[in-house]
Formats: sequence, structure tokens, C-alpha cells
Amino acid sequence: MTSFVTGPVRVSVPATSANLGPGFDSMGLALDLRDELEAEVVGDGVEVLVEGAGAEGVPRDATHLVVRAMQVAFDAMGVRPPGLRLHCRNVVPHARGLGSSSAAIVAGVTLGRALVAGGALLLDDDGVLDLCAGLEGHPDNVAPAQLGGFVVAGRDDDGGFYAVPCPVDPRVGAVVMVPPTPVSTEQARGLLPASVPHADAAADAGRAALLVAALAGQPEHLLRATRDYLHQDYRRPAMPESLALVDALRADGVAAVVSGAGPTVLAFCDGPGTALTASLLERCPAGWWSSYLAIDTDGVRVL
Repeated sequence: MTSFVTGPVRVSVPATSANLGPGFDSMGLALDLRDELEAEVVGDGVEVLVEGAGAEGVPRDATHLVVRAMQVAFDAMGVRPPGLRLHCRNVVPHARGLGSSSAAIVAGVTLGRALVAGGALLLDDDGVLDLCAGLEGHPDNVAPAQLGGFVVAGRDDDGGFYAVPCPVDPRVGAVVMVPPTPVSTEQARGLLPASVPHADAAADAGRAALLVAALAGQPEHLLRATRDYLHQDYRRPAMPESLALVDALRADGVAAVVSGAGPTVLAFCDGPGTALTASLLERCPAGWWSSYLAIDTDGVRVL
């Protein structure tokens, strides 16, 4: 008979940036900005405590995304706890294109597995990816949140998901510039056309391939490699200030992109404390939040 571990389990999960310009719905990067969560099995009911980013806008019951992800994991393992207590300490901004929902999903599935004695035998890492990507609808954020680093991910013709970690040059870092107003993923996706010109698709494929090489060891090509043809300009009406900042940075030779569905702007840089990083932080618009973030190489961690 399956049993649950005694006492709380804690996990830490990173923010992520998907798309990275041309890698629409297929590329993601984990960033060193982490939510921490703690859960334990209790006698009955569901108790949810949330503090930090987005705390005012999330439910405190079984409909909370982390709890829903935990229940999906329990179902996959064929178990059902009598009750749950969850404590979320959120740092990743919500609805800003930094993977807050993917962080919640990966944390929830990981917590669910860790709360079950022998859970890793009942649900392996590939199973975790399938559950997380199924909940999110695509794997570009959940894969780096689970695995860390830079990940190329997608869905096979049979409906299964895959995720392939790729190297990142240690010289590569990022500055994120986060505006105060959110943009929902649904709103941003609603602006995309049903089809694009073949020439744009071909150009985007070439830049995406170059991006893999640039991140792996040739960061001097990041500006060219982050040119997008498929989604950013179509989303301009939803985030004009973000796209104007991307345009200005790129005109000055900075490899800048919209992070995920936006509206956060991500600019690649050459590490903390450099002249480029300092100048990027200084260019953050008034009222926005900015920070240098290293590339996270761990993904979700059970603490």
C-alpha cells in the first residue's frame, strides 16, 4: 500500500523565458529567480497560504494551480491524500512572460511526487514532463523549469512531449525589464495570425538554429540569432512600450526580445557587473522593475 512521507516537503523552482525571439513555442531558458513552496499531507481539507508576487489574485483552495498540479501527479501515481497544506512564497512576477504558471505547475507535480514514498519509482522524470506540459498546453516553459538551462522542447506527432537540454556559454546572462502592467497569454496569443508567409517561416527557422549555436558558445551572434519573424510584431498592440524598448535596444546592438508572451523585455548580456549590464539596467523605463539574472542550471529542486 502506498504511503505518504511524514512532514513537509519543500521545493524551489526557477522563472523561465520562452521563445527568446525566433524559438516560438519551442525554446526556453531557466533564470535564477525562484519561487519556494512547501507542502505536506494532513488529515483532511486543503489549506493554501500564498505570499509575495501575485498573492492577491490567486485562489486559496483546491482550485489553486499548484494544488491542481499536485492532484494530477497523485492521480498518475494512483494515490489520493486525505488533505493538503500548501505554502507558496512567490518571487516570479505573474502575467509578465516569466513563466509563473509553469513554475507553479512544475512545483506542484514535483511536490506531489515527493510527498509519496517511492514517488520517483511511480512517476519518472519523463512522466513529470508529460504531466506538466499537458497541464500547460506546451512544454517551452515547463521544460526549463524542470530541467534548468536552455531547452529545446516540443510535441511529437503522436502527442507526446520531448525536451532536449542544450549548452549555454558561461559568458551569457540576462537583464530582465518588467513593466508594471500585465498582459495575459490568451490576449497575446489572440493577436497571432493563423498563417504566416513561407519566407518568414524559413527566416525564423534559420535564426532559431543560429540561436542554439550562439547560446552554446558563440554569443557574438546573439543579436542576429534573436531576430524574430513569427510573433513579436503581431503582439505590438498589446505591449507597445515593450516592443518599442526591444526596437531601441536592438538598434543599439543589444540582443533584446520579448520574454514569452510578454510584456517583460529580456536582453542578453555578458555577466554581472559589466559595462553592458550596467547600461541595460540604467535604460529600464521609469516605473518598471529590472534585474540581472544568471542562467539557472538546476531547474526544480527538492530542498
